Amino acid sequence: MADLTHLNADGGAHMVDVSAKADTAREAVAEGRISMSAEALAAIRAGNMKKGDVLGTARIAGIMAAKKTSDLIPLCHPLMLSKISVEFEYEAAAIRVEARVRLNGPTGVEMEALTAVSVSLLTLYDMAKALDKSMVISDIRLLSKTGGKSGDWHA
Repeated sequence: MADLTHLNADGGAHMVDVSAKADTAREAVAEGRISMSAEALAAIRAGNMKKGDVLGTARIAGIMAAKKTSDLIPLCHPLMLSKISVEFEYEAAAIRVEARVRLNGPTGVEMEALTAVSVSLLTLYDMAKALDKSMVISDIRLLSKTGGKSGDWHA
């Protein structure tokens, strides 16, 4: 098993020093889903939610969250992200969210992609909870990452 990079020699948490690492093109893709009632799903599809544009709001929330990941997750580096996209796909009883984050830099963007998905899903819940409080957020995971010393990885 690889060493845990966020622990120092004494086992204490620390921020990884990336100052000597070369900038490389990096990308991470993450996904998650929110299951809901047919009524809530139909209302979102039809654009009939009282709170307004559900998917548009969730997209903006995900983009904002990716940019603020270092404020939310201890030990994450503040990053100058070059691309963030959040897309939605309707499923039979759910909405799947996929986030793609890119940069040229010394560290990866996996946490930013996962944060974008998570906050987009929470926003979908918030926007539709009046119709369905039993929605379930699930399956948040990294699909792929490219670039960096460890190379490419795909689920």
